[in-house]
Amino acid sequence: MFENIRSNTQGMSNQHYETEKQLKAVILPIFDRLHTEIKNKSKELTKGAGKGSKQVDKARASTQKHIELLGQHTATFESHGGKMTATDDPYILQRGVMHRLNKQVQEENNNRQDLISVQNSFAQFEAHIIQTIQHGLGQFMQVVNTQAEQTKNAYGDIVGTAQRIPLDFEWNGFIQRNNQVLIDPSSSARTVQSINFPNQNHRSTQPLISGSLEKKGKIMRSYDTNYYVVTPSKFLHEFKTDDDFAKDPVPELSLYLPDCVVGAVSGQKFNVKGKDVSKGKLGNTFSMNHEVAFKAHTPQAAQQWWEVISQAAGQVTTEVPATSPTSPVAGHNSLNEGAHAPIADQKTPAPLQTQDLQQTPTRGTTGSVPGSAAPASAGPHSAGVAPTSGIPGEPGKY
Repeated sequence: MFENIRSNTQGMSNQHYETEKQLKAVILPIFDRLHTEIKNKSKELTKGAGKGSKQVDKARASTQKHIELLGQHTATFESHGGKMTATDDPYILQRGVMHRLNKQVQEENNNRQDLISVQNSFAQFEAHIIQTIQHGLGQFMQVVNTQAEQTKNAYGDIVGTAQRIPLDFEWNGFIQRNNQVLIDPSSSARTVQSINFPNQNHRSTQPLISGSLEKKGKIMRSYDTNYYVVTPSKFLHEFKTDDDFAKDPVPELSLYLPDCVVGAVSGQKFNVKGKDVSKGKLGNTFSMNHEVAFKAHTPQAAQQWWEVISQAAGQVTTEVPATSPTSPVAGHNSLNEGAHAPIADQKTPAPLQTQDLQQTPTRGTTGSVPGSAAPASAGPHSAGVAPTSGIPGEPGKY
């Protein structure tokens, strides 16, 4: 195909060279002669009709000058009471204006007749120009038609050669030459699950317990369900969901448990009092301690959460959440807790996940804890067994 294009292109180049020779020898002289005639006609117009135009301009200037002089002396007449020289008499000046105005009109009429004569001659000359251009273009068309026909044949030969090439000819050759670098369409797409990175499964990244809990609001005093995680770094983080892909998983709430106080479990409820440290260094400076009331979906799940949180908490009390207005930890009023508790109990329990979780008794507590399965006399670092589960083989899930 490329050899065919090369040969036809060379042939078209030779045709252009021949066309150039014919245009310079036959067509160009016709238009050169016409150009010379137009230049001569332009000189004739400049020397003839142009001269008359200059005379008209001169007469107009003289008339305008005398009109201005008349205006000056009529103003003088009004300001000096009519005293002036004889030559400056407005009557004399007005007659002079009429004289010069008559001469101007004569010059304009003479120039008009000259221009009419030139216009008539130019009408004939314009017809001559059109005839010459028509003749030149006719000769030009004959030359370029010959070239166009030969060019059309050359392009037709190129197209016919190209159309006989199979559609996959070049692609198949390209694949054979670059099969080591091209992507195999049959290979599977990449997934996040198939990617490994350093420290991916480090023990500090594995939550001690994770799952959904209900948290009582500060204003409406109703319970909202969120996703919570207790990390080996002893933080309790709150997230809207456990989805890592929809948006950047930034905690809505973070409690550093060694600085927190944890109350005892009462059924499905327990409280944690501490400072939110999720707003950065500046936000943490102005953050205040506040009490967070949590509610698990089952008493067993609440006991598991409480055991993990109490191991990392700075202080554990034996006070339990109550339905009365008195708070189990801070002693503040909680008037609407009893009203919203039945609504929260009707929600469908969400899955609770625990990893590397060992049931450990309460730390720093005295006496028995109502609603707690952990013995009150257990030490702070004693090892227990994994919490029970509603799903075989998956501790901590219900």
